[in-house]
Amino acid sequence: MLEYTDYAEAVQKLRPDIVLGMGDVLFGHKPGVKRVDKMSDRTLGWMKELVDGMRDQSNGTPRTALFAPILPIEAEQQSYYIDALEDDLSAMVSGLVLYDLASVEAIGKTLRHLPRLSLSEMSSPHKLLDAIALGIDIFTIPFITEATEAGIALDFSFPATEDPDFSTRLQLGIDMWSFTHATTLSPLRPDCTCYTCTNHHRAYVQHLLNAKEMLAWVLLQLHNHHVTDQFFAGVRTSIQNNTFEIDRQIFEKTYAADLPEKTGQGPRVRGYQYKSEKGSKPKNPRAYNTLDDTKEKVAETEAALPSPSADASDLDKQVFAEEME
Repeated sequence: MLEYTDYAEAVQKLRPDIVLGMGDVLFGHKPGVKRVDKMSDRTLGWMKELVDGMRDQSNGTPRTALFAPILPIEAEQQSYYIDALEDDLSAMVSGLVLYDLASVEAIGKTLRHLPRLSLSEMSSPHKLLDAIALGIDIFTIPFITEATEAGIALDFSFPATEDPDFSTRLQLGIDMWSFTHATTLSPLRPDCTCYTCTNHHRAYVQHLLNAKEMLAWVLLQLHNHHVTDQFFAGVRTSIQNNTFEIDRQIFEKTYAADLPEKTGQGPRVRGYQYKSEKGSKPKNPRAYNTLDDTKEKVAETEAALPSPSADASDLDKQVFAEEME
């Protein structure tokens, strides 16, 4: 179990840009009634101890932004904790971290100006736009890597630049495992300025995927991060132009709700590294295996090799015996 003292000590040594306060949060299921009553008190106690532990008497307070957790419970159930953040810890808190988007309602008036980090699962750009509409500023975005490992090149922009009739929504990505790209010399996405699109074409990336070359996923990750960066740049421009809500509605009508389904194996899923359960087949069998006759030859060669403890005279005798035969 990680103690707050160990956590504070790690902050002092590592000096990260952002540190998340320790919150009494359950994952995978909802807390019971008795647990809810204690969550606020525990989190407040940990926050106070963390603030004290982060103070460095010799160098001053670390240059680390402390983000206070907003618990995934009803606003009334954590009102005492929120009041304490506003009254006692507001000078030390640089931001807020939310585990549930619904917890936005629990944020007090004097804390609403602080940046908000969401740890909720963002499975698509649509989810990102919904969170931005609620006032979320910083995100963790696992779908970028998930799309990359699935061999999908992201293909969306905000605001939507297409002019569709909305009868058929556009896909959010391109499945590069498809053999339709085997002879396509165009970039992953037209007009894309990322390294992958300016130096390589679809046929090359598709070939790398089929050859199971790690470079395939590296190139896709570069492209997917670039698309996401451009997406957020468009969001910032849209907010400045006061057109975010309209642009968001157009984006919803333009693109499919979810990313394309995965059709190929990613680089990190190698079935032979996992034990089979109840006779199930490996997730990803070995691509190459040793031939039976090769196994026999290898076994014969190993049997003929001298032992590690053999000296020069033993080697001479063995070589002499082989020559006599």
